[in-house]
Amino acid sequence: MPISNPRKRPICVAQSFLSKHATKAELSQAVSRLESLTQQGIRLPFDLLASLLQQCGDTKSLKQGKWIHRHLKITGFKRPNTLLSNHLIGMYMKCGMLVRARVVFDSMPERDVVSWNTMVIGYAQDGNLHEALWFYKEFRRSGIKFNEFSFAGLLTACVKSRQLQLNRQAHGQVLVAGFLSNVVLSCSIIDAYAKCGQMESAKRCFDEMTVKDIHIWTTLISGYAKLGDMEAAEKLFCEMPEKNPVSWTALIAGYVRQGSGNRALDLFRKMIALGVRPEQFTFSSCLCASASIASLRHGKEIHGYMIRTNVRPNAIVISSLIDMYSKSGSLEASERVFRICDDKHDCVFWNTMISALAQHGLGHKALRMLDDMIKFRVQPNRTTLVVILNACSHSGLVEEGLRWFESMTVQHGIVPDQEHYACLIDLLGRAGSFKELMRKIEEMPFEPDKHIWNAILGVCRIHGNEELGKKAADELIKLDPESSAPYILLSSIYADHGKWELVEKLRGVMKKRRVNKEKAVSWIEIEKKVEAFTVSDGSHAHARKEEIYFILHNLAAVIEEEASRT
Repeated sequence: MPISNPRKRPICVAQSFLSKHATKAELSQAVSRLESLTQQGIRLPFDLLASLLQQCGDTKSLKQGKWIHRHLKITGFKRPNTLLSNHLIGMYMKCGMLVRARVVFDSMPERDVVSWNTMVIGYAQDGNLHEALWFYKEFRRSGIKFNEFSFAGLLTACVKSRQLQLNRQAHGQVLVAGFLSNVVLSCSIIDAYAKCGQMESAKRCFDEMTVKDIHIWTTLISGYAKLGDMEAAEKLFCEMPEKNPVSWTALIAGYVRQGSGNRALDLFRKMIALGVRPEQFTFSSCLCASASIASLRHGKEIHGYMIRTNVRPNAIVISSLIDMYSKSGSLEASERVFRICDDKHDCVFWNTMISALAQHGLGHKALRMLDDMIKFRVQPNRTTLVVILNACSHSGLVEEGLRWFESMTVQHGIVPDQEHYACLIDLLGRAGSFKELMRKIEEMPFEPDKHIWNAILGVCRIHGNEELGKKAADELIKLDPESSAPYILLSSIYADHGKWELVEKLRGVMKKRRVNKEKAVSWIEIEKKVEAFTVSDGSHAHARKEEIYFILHNLAAVIEEEASRT
């Protein structure tokens, strides 16, 4: 009869307990048991520790990952083997602790391809492209044999950096290494070319591929859509042998970005009719489409579909619902959606609701909601301050806006950026406080960008400040020569002063530079159909167009009469 070793019993119990809980990701309980074992000096098997570290990284359980690292040190593994070190690096990288990952990497006596790959991918995913490329170059110099995963981090850096030359070099290295057949790598190459605006190169790479999965097709469609080439995007979409919710959403989102809300909603209806189940991003895109054409009916239909199909909307979709109802004229519905939110600890909900109140000119109510947000222990972010400054500006709450601007750094740790200063300038300018406005511009820690010059030009248009308006327009034209906005606003200032020769001169400059004024479009829902009306367009096809234009003409006359009285 074999004699059992009593010292092995707690090890066996620990292995059983930890293995069980590692597979279920119940890491907190597992690590609590681990802590008691470390006090007894018990070492756990390498494979078990590796599994636990993997779980910690996947669930971003930094606290538990640190405990495992401590266990290694206490039980004598001050320098774990390469396998465990790689898992430690991976865990720290996934938890965003790049410095700790680097310390582990630097302390390794031996490194393998996984060690280097993990460092390159970790830095690239974090957006630290300089370090990612440095590690990749050092890895290639090390002489360690690379594998397919060695290019994943490099291509992630290409996608994020949008550097065409870098992507071409990476493409060449993948080609020489013989890994172009790897769908993930090819997809990244196409995505990187698309983000550089090089759709010809992306399409060429696509055409050369012998195997194209649904992700490859969708990446190229998304590339065309993001660059506004919806004709090419839809043509490719129609050629696609198999479609999924992501490919539908890529096309829908492209039309939303282009301002073609009706077309986006048509595609959504077709998607539903074909039995394709939308994703969360599909809903948020379609709600944005409804908001862009102020179609309450379409927005309600999407909301109703979500309720009927038991969709549990994420924070972005809920915010899109609040925004859609607000922009479609139903602030009450926006407030109802906000009130029934299960978890109000997400700053996005509050920002969207405050913005909705601001759009409806309810500045005081927006300020009260910000107070409620802070009482709810939700920390305001930079967007919150942009929204609240806009609310104060549009409601004429100058003192309140100034108070929030002055306190944002001291009380909330938010350093004002260009957008905050643009809101502040708009606030002061609308109130006619040009002296204070100029003082704030001089105090800015950076040079004005287009947001700030736009704000200056806008308030100059309101108050007819010709001198400052001319300077702002000149700066905007330098920053964005193709935009018609500075020409139009400056032209309006000249017209208000009766300087018609300067108005004509400005129009001549626009014509010479081929700057075209975008036609304003308004949407109205007539008999359950959204109709678009363009400025100076008398050729609308609606059956009751004569009646519509007659009413519009009379309405314009009433507005002019009221304006002359004031």
